[in-house]
Parts: sequence; C-alpha cells; structure tokens
Amino acid sequence: MAGPGGARTPQRLLLLLLGLIHVASSIFVVKNGTESACIMANFSAVFFMNYTTKSGPGNTTFSLPQNAAVLDSSSCGKENASNPVLEIGFGKGHILSMNFTRTTQSYQVQLLSFSYNLSDATFFPNASKASKDLSVKSKTDIQADIDKKYRCMSGNQITMSNVIITLSDVTIQAYLSNNNFSKEETRCSQDTPSPTPVPTTHPTTTTMPVPTPTRTPTPEIPSVFKYNVSDANGTCLLASMGLQLNITYVKKDNSSVTTVMNINPNKTAAGGSCSPQVAILELHTENSTLTFSFGLNATTSKFFLREISFRTFFPDAKEPTFGAVNGSLKELQATVGNSYKCNAEENVQVTDAFSVNIFRVRVQAFKVEGDKFGSVEECLLDENNMLIPIAVGGALAGLVLIVLIAYLIGRKRSHAGYQTI
Repeated sequence: MAGPGGARTPQRLLLLLLGLIHVASSIFVVKNGTESACIMANFSAVFFMNYTTKSGPGNTTFSLPQNAAVLDSSSCGKENASNPVLEIGFGKGHILSMNFTRTTQSYQVQLLSFSYNLSDATFFPNASKASKDLSVKSKTDIQADIDKKYRCMSGNQITMSNVIITLSDVTIQAYLSNNNFSKEETRCSQDTPSPTPVPTTHPTTTTMPVPTPTRTPTPEIPSVFKYNVSDANGTCLLASMGLQLNITYVKKDNSSVTTVMNINPNKTAAGGSCSPQVAILELHTENSTLTFSFGLNATTSKFFLREISFRTFFPDAKEPTFGAVNGSLKELQATVGNSYKCNAEENVQVTDAFSVNIFRVRVQAFKVEGDKFGSVEECLLDENNMLIPIAVGGALAGLVLIVLIAYLIGRKRSHAGYQTI
C-alpha cells in the first residue's frame, strides 16, 4: 500500500532518465504489503467544473497539481474480495479515484470518480456554499490486455454531470508482474487511425480525373462562451468568444479537403496557466487541443494574442496527426486593465492550412479586477462599421439642407417677380 510519498519513488527518477514521462505529467504507484507495485499510472489531467458562486453561475479550470500524491486508501485489492484502486489526493480533500477490474484476458478502469470540496478557495474561488462530500463518477473506456500497459497520447474527455476531466499523455497499468511498466502496450482508439476501405477497381481504359479540393459545408455561427483562467493569485485571463476552425489537409488518396468546425463549449474542457508575462488558455476536445497564448508588452502596457497552436487527429489523412502553430501574432490588442472587444467576425491566419474565425470576442489579460471585464477598447472593424451609418446619415442631412436652401432661393425669386399696383 502506498502512502503520501508513493508518487516520489526511485522508479520515477529512473523513468524520467529514460525519457518515458513528461515533466507536466505525474506518476503514481500503488504497492502491496511486500512493497511490490500493483498499479502504476502516469498522466496529466485538466478539470473543468461548473459551480455556483456568490455572484451566480460560474466555472473553474485547473490542472492536477504536481504535489498530488497517492493516498493510503489506495489498495492492491484482495483476490475474490476486492479490486485494486488508485486514489490521488490534492488540495483540501480533493480525491481522484480509479477502480480497476480484470478478466482472464484484460483489465480496465471500470470506474473513475472525483470527490471535491467547494470550500477550497484555491480551486473554487468565491464559491457560494461549502461541502466536503460532493462527488461524481463515470465508467471509462480505459482498457488493456493483461501484462500490457495502456497508452493514450490523445486527450480522453470524461464528462460527469457538472465536471469534465480530460486525461492526456496517459500510461496506466494494473496487475503488474515485474514492478514496472511492460514494454508491450495496448493503444487507445483515439491514437489508432481507422482502417480505410480499399476501393474496388475494374479494368478500364478511361482516364480518371485528378481529384479536386473539396470543402465541407460551413456550420452555423458558433456559440459564445466565457472562459476564465486563474491561479492562487487570482484571474489572469477572461475571454468571451465563439470559435470556428478552418483546416485544410491532404487525404490518403492525395485529394485536398478543407473542413470547417465549431468549438462546442458543452464538449470542451478549458484549462490554462498564469505567469507574469504569459497567460495561456487551453481548450481540449476529444481529439484536439487549441491553445491561445497572450503576451505582455511592458513598454506600451498592452496585452495581445501572440500565439495560437492547434493539434488534432484525422484518421483519413495522409498524415493523421495535424498540427499548426504561429508564435508571432499581434492580434486582440488592448491596454492592460482594459478589455478588447469586437462584435465583427475576425479571422486569424495561423498557417496556410489553418485559421481561426473569432465571433463576438471580448478578452482581457493580466490585470483583471473582480473577475469582471474592464473598460472597452473597440476593434477597428467595429469602428469602421459605425462610420458607415454616420457617413450615410451625414450625407442625407446634407442633401436635405441643399434641397431646403434651393427651395428658399426659388421662393424668394418668385416673390421678386411681382410688382406693386
């Protein structure tokens, strides 16, 4: 059985030296009474949660902290009596649990559960009520063959009532036989390209036309959602916007396709991080990660969107893993303490193959007071849109004035034509 220090073992150092885990992930080990490991898990997790604040409905996003540790309540289980369980604790009473079961050929995380405490202001700022026994749970598709580790690099999103947990870069193995991860692995379905049917060919002398680029139908305008990124020092990023992605990739038959997809807030887990010079918003869906990085120009006291990165997976693509990044952007700029606002649709070209349409955006980075947007700085597109009705109104007013002057001049001349008798 592992104690609070179970995650800090010599095996962790060995795995780090071998390059088997990433610093952003954490490794957790459960041992039995003879100090033999029965469960090893290495993963990162992002939590997105809706809860009630003192000022109304709110949400929070946070990552599994580096100081999270295996609890004494973890167990290797007893044959025919109980199953292995991994319990990870952090903060003021938060517990992430994985309950394992097995058959003769495979094992699985049968149940994932999360217990949390709303009175912990570090993770739930401004919560309206405190409780220490709130919990959610869900079945999972985490499954592997006996004596093989489960491996999944893609994000695996698990929705449980008001909680969305996104696991990524996952390596898990239960019922260990040699105190370490097996060399053989079972990969998750998200990492494995779907097989493409081989087309049936028939002898013919007709020359086949060259495939032309196709474009998927454009979806409706995306839903606007408010995102909040904060840490122990408070909120460093507020963003309200609707997001639409334009992606061009080459399929296995060498044809080019452009797909347009909306970011659905109800199926998206939001996370991020804060630092004095960079505020990061991460949006995780089942198969993709979209990241916005905001920078700070200390000379001009302005914040701006400096980088967008995107990663997803297309089973029908020639290169299934699609990635795009641009770290030299200068978009969505405003003075620190104010918020940038644009009702007009904005298009940010990230690469030749990827761009983001942003709808009804309002964003503020670094200096956010009371989790509320500051004074507005309008975008140039909105200012130009306001100039059009002003110009039209001015032109109409000028036309009316000209007609009125012409009428008065004409009236005066007509009176001058009469003679007094």
